[in-house]
Amino acid sequence: MNRMQQSVESTQAIAESDAIAVERTLAGDRDAYRVLVERHSHNVFRLAYRMTGNRHDAEEVVQEAFLRGYQKLGQFAARSNFGTWVYRIAANYAIDRMRQRQKEEARREAPRAEDRDGMENDPLNRVPDGAPTPERLTQSIELRKQMEQALAALSDAERTAFVMRHWEGCGIEEIAGVLKSSSNATKNTVFRAVQKLRRALQPVVETRAQARAMGTES
Repeated sequence: MNRMQQSVESTQAIAESDAIAVERTLAGDRDAYRVLVERHSHNVFRLAYRMTGNRHDAEEVVQEAFLRGYQKLGQFAARSNFGTWVYRIAANYAIDRMRQRQKEEARREAPRAEDRDGMENDPLNRVPDGAPTPERLTQSIELRKQMEQALAALSDAERTAFVMRHWEGCGIEEIAGVLKSSSNATKNTVFRAVQKLRRALQPVVETRAQARAMGTES
C-alpha cells in the first residue's frame, strides 16, 4: 500500500469516526464532542492564526468556532465532513473578527491622506510578472516577517482566499462557500492576492539576490 492510499484510508477513517462522535453528541454525550475538538483544534488554530495574524484572535476564533459548531450541530449534514464544516465556521468567524478589529483600529487612528495618495506611484505596482511565487517564499524563515506584513495588507477576502488555497490546500468551491461568492470571483480573488504578495515581496527577493551575488548573504 502506497502513501497516497494510506492517506485516503486514514482520512476516511477519521470522517467515519467523526460521524459517530457527532451522533453520540446529538444523543447527549458531551465527551464525544470533546473528541472532535481535540481532533480538529490544531488545524482550526493554524487556519485562524494565518488569517488573523495573532495568537489572541486565533484562540478566540477556535473557541467560537467549536462553540458555534456545538450549538448548530443539529444542522450538520451527516453526508458532509465535520472537519470541513467546522473549518468553514472558523474561517467565517475569522473574517468577522478581522473586520471588527479593523473598525476598532480605524476609530483609534484615522488614515492619513498622504498615505493613500502615495499608492498610485508605489514602485511595487511596477514589479515584473516574473516575480517568484509567494508560496515558495514562505519556506524561508528570513522572509516570514515580510510575508506576514504583506498578508496583513491584503483585504479580508484576499487573505482568506490565499491562505485557504495556497497554505491549506482548499478547493475553489470550498473557498467560495466561505466567501459567499461565485467560483470565478473566488479565482480572481486568489489571483489578486498572489499578485499583491508578489509585488510586496519583490524588493526583499531582489535584495537577497544581490547579496547572494556579492557573497554577503549569511
